[in-house]
Amino acid sequence: MPGRGGMRLLFLAALRRHTGNAVTAQRVRDHLEAAGHVCILKDAFGFESSSEIADLIAAEHIEAGLALHLYRGGRLLQGHRIPFGVIFGGTDLNEDVNQGEKHTVMGKVLEEARFAVAFTESLKEMAQMQWPHAESKIYVQSQGITTIPNTAFNWNSFLQRAGINQSADNLHVFLLICGLRRVKDPLFLVDAFSEWHQEEPHVYLVIIGPEVDPVFTREVKAKVRRASGVRLVGEMSREDLHAAIRNCFAVVNSSVSEGMSAAILEAMDLEVPVLARNIPGNAAVVRHGATGLLFSDPQEFVQLAKRLLGDPALERHVVARGGEYVRAFHSWRVERATYQTLVRQLEGGMEA
Repeated sequence: MPGRGGMRLLFLAALRRHTGNAVTAQRVRDHLEAAGHVCILKDAFGFESSSEIADLIAAEHIEAGLALHLYRGGRLLQGHRIPFGVIFGGTDLNEDVNQGEKHTVMGKVLEEARFAVAFTESLKEMAQMQWPHAESKIYVQSQGITTIPNTAFNWNSFLQRAGINQSADNLHVFLLICGLRRVKDPLFLVDAFSEWHQEEPHVYLVIIGPEVDPVFTREVKAKVRRASGVRLVGEMSREDLHAAIRNCFAVVNSSVSEGMSAAILEAMDLEVPVLARNIPGNAAVVRHGATGLLFSDPQEFVQLAKRLLGDPALERHVVARGGEYVRAFHSWRVERATYQTLVRQLEGGMEA
């Protein structure tokens, strides 16, 4: 039951299973429900028109709204005479902002929104440059991280599922965790890693993630089939995914753009090294040589991965510093307090 003074909130987000946006949305919903609000979480991709949102608002007696991703979700909350806030998703600032019509729409969303949340200072600065009028309503709140305790998980069975038929004792497995879509660029490292595997057959790259883009998925599958030392595994539950992270040598991110990678933060929290492509979203959380390693091209990735394999002291250092960083700056308790405070700005319900 909602607590005294709780609101009925409509929360719109992209809810593809096991994606960063879905995990973030579910965590934020938990924060708001803990404050006594009723938070109705809906997939933004499930609505084609503003009238459908209007019908939902009326049917569910919605008093306020929240959207994760300024364009996908925020535009759907416009014009309904309910107060709402928005959370930048990453691709809205890294990609959509470069498309004229979307840029205009997002600016109008920000005019109407009571507050906006960016995951990093750099994302906030990007938003302020695009829409100076919104500067006073943009807040920074890093993603909070909660990892799942150890569950029953058979690493050898996972390796067999991935088509790796070597003894686990002699393997070094790198995990690349992403939905199969172009912005995640899972093929970026495939050729270089395949060449490395031919020199050192104990190293493997395993790509884990849901098939988001069917056309691109076919391209990925065809490429991986021809690549030695690279394997593709479909989506996994968060419990099994976290268990796989615990057993791998390192987690890899090769995205073209990121808001804030949950996989990177979860790896740090689980005390596993991180190698990430040197893009703004990753560089905001990975400090090269401290909390992880940053690479700019596939050849540099291989050099750094070899260095990490051959230098146990470096591995211990980035693991320790990564864990310290997550505990200091990605507390879910701080995240909870921030969202509960911000949502109070929405109290008052529909405008007259």
